[in-house]
Amino acid sequence: MTAPTAKKRVSAEPEGPAREAAFADALEVLKERRDEFNDQGFVPRDYIDLLKKAGLFRASTPKRFGGDAINPARFLERIEAISEIDPATGWVASFGSALQYFSALPVETQEEIYADGPDLVYAGGHFPMQEAEEVEGGYLCTGKWLFGSGCAGADLIGVGLKGGPEAKGKPVTAVFPADQVEIVTNWDVSGMRATGSNELVLDKAFVPKEWTFIRGGEPKIDEPLNRYPGVAYAAQVLSVTSLGAARAALDYTREVGAAGSSITGGQKKGDRGTYQMGLAQAEAKVRSARAFFYDETERVWALAEADAEISPETAAILRLATSNLAHVCREAILTCFDLAGTGAIYRNHPLQRYLQDGLVPAQHAMLQTNTIEATGAVLLGAQVTIPSFP
Repeated sequence: MTAPTAKKRVSAEPEGPAREAAFADALEVLKERRDEFNDQGFVPRDYIDLLKKAGLFRASTPKRFGGDAINPARFLERIEAISEIDPATGWVASFGSALQYFSALPVETQEEIYADGPDLVYAGGHFPMQEAEEVEGGYLCTGKWLFGSGCAGADLIGVGLKGGPEAKGKPVTAVFPADQVEIVTNWDVSGMRATGSNELVLDKAFVPKEWTFIRGGEPKIDEPLNRYPGVAYAAQVLSVTSLGAARAALDYTREVGAAGSSITGGQKKGDRGTYQMGLAQAEAKVRSARAFFYDETERVWALAEADAEISPETAAILRLATSNLAHVCREAILTCFDLAGTGAIYRNHPLQRYLQDGLVPAQHAMLQTNTIEATGAVLLGAQVTIPSFP
């Protein structure tokens, strides 16, 4: 098996002003094309190439292979900015963090993957985990996998397999070149439509054993980003899309919505005490949740950089900050929707994008309420019922 060739790769602009300009350009293009992405149900490869030029898809590539392997907080800030314009595109861009998973692959496989450059898009569907047929040198993979977010623009696609005791409940991921995986369009949703989280299908597709890894498994290359809790990071990049959505909803509520009045007349909405109180409370909650989220990110990153122990409790608090962010932002978006009144029910209302997309992250398995409960269990030394938590 070979990774996508250099001819298919787009490289990031040089670090500094050129890359910052590329990111700014990608944001401007997104403002013009976000409705297109939503209507067609996926973020196209030509836009993914703009994000590659902005460095998003080398952010978790090891420095050993020419990548940036940046502080997670800096990457999360990028996804937050994208999500203020379009949360679904932010969700797809967030997979610039996913190459951290590859650290569990054999070094020789990683060398092959990055041989033509560090800018690579990896996406996939890990569930439901399927039973693979073991054959000489690898496995034959057959089955259907749900929620293949971002696969329309991926270079490599992973699918989840059932592992043995050594996997400890985590998926064993089999990695394929994207053109070897069938994408079945069945993503018929209201929220996060542009993520293109369609079904993935394989029929007796061979994968060499060295192209499989345990998701969140022991890294083979020791760099700070590979010491950072991988499953927690995967949850963080999804949660932060709700932060972008909440910020955009709050800004609309303050800058535009406050000037309006209801169709029955009366004072401006912004002059009403209920509007003022609702906006202020939502603003406080989002800012507080954001501070907790980034503070914990920086704290754990400092431990990773120092090669210090990251205890289960520390990782659990990071998960708590992450899930809390998604739920607080969901509440704030609903508050903005409530304050906007009847007009917000129209499909073309500006809040609809943030309402439909921004409520989704808290529904994700990595961010649901039971992940908050699981943190409590860790803190109390009680049994945790979620596999591979924290």
